[in-house]
Amino acid sequence: MIDSVLSLFDVPALWTVAPGAALLGVAAGVVGCFAVLRRQSLQGDVVSHAALPGVALAFLLGGRSPLMLVLGGAVAGWAALVLVGVIGRRSRVPEDAALGGTLAVFFGLGLALMREAQSTPGAGANPLDRYLFGQAANLREGDLWVIGGLGAGVVLVVLLAWKHLKVLAFDPDYAASIGLPVRRLDLLLTTLTVVAVVIGLKAVGIVLMTALLVAPAAAARQWTDRLGVMVLLAAAFGAVSGAGGTFLAHHLGVRYRAGVPTGPTIVLVASTFVAFSLAFGAARGLVWTLWRRAPRAAGP
Repeated sequence: MIDSVLSLFDVPALWTVAPGAALLGVAAGVVGCFAVLRRQSLQGDVVSHAALPGVALAFLLGGRSPLMLVLGGAVAGWAALVLVGVIGRRSRVPEDAALGGTLAVFFGLGLALMREAQSTPGAGANPLDRYLFGQAANLREGDLWVIGGLGAGVVLVVLLAWKHLKVLAFDPDYAASIGLPVRRLDLLLTTLTVVAVVIGLKAVGIVLMTALLVAPAAAARQWTDRLGVMVLLAAAFGAVSGAGGTFLAHHLGVRYRAGVPTGPTIVLVASTFVAFSLAFGAARGLVWTLWRRAPRAAGP
């Protein structure tokens, strides 16, 4: 029994994929807490879809390394969120319409550029459709360094700006009244969201990356009302989802002799944390909420 369990981990390739997926889950979980608390979860969806033209354009310009492709996606995702902010401030277009319209335009442009990129020489060595649907099993050492370095940078920035970000997350009006640079802090969170999303595109894909951004934070929110604890729980949920989903996908693929996609499996593990937390979370879970509201039997 023990030997069969240990054999699941005796795959050298997994020790490249699993740490990368775990680091991605940590970064996404930490940043996702602020997106969930500020009710801006849709921003992650916009960034992931808007990053596609940046990735394709970087490829067309000769950037074939993982870092250059990620940087291209980050620039495009950041530009999309800035555009949404400009539309919201200088027009009467509702924010949700601005988000949806920007997502559609950038994603359509990305599909057109990706088709062009796939026809260039050398495209077969690094197919861009991996960024569309995600292929965590194809993460390599270069991808791991990019995810680890940028993910660690995201967490470090959150720690350095912790006090200011905490005030902004719960009461932006109070943050402005005490002189905090709210606009700059918004821009900082936007940048962190962009980085956390684009480093996971190759692993999870454009379609599912938003789920990894939101799910760990949403699960952690059910267990506590303290931001510090929530961030730690979200980081843990994200790390376990990333590494656990990687090993589970490999195990199911070997057991049933079928190709089980790693990215969707990671998201399903994260969704399981959400479902369990919604039911049993100590702070907001359904079971504990009903138990606290239930009438107590009168004593003697």
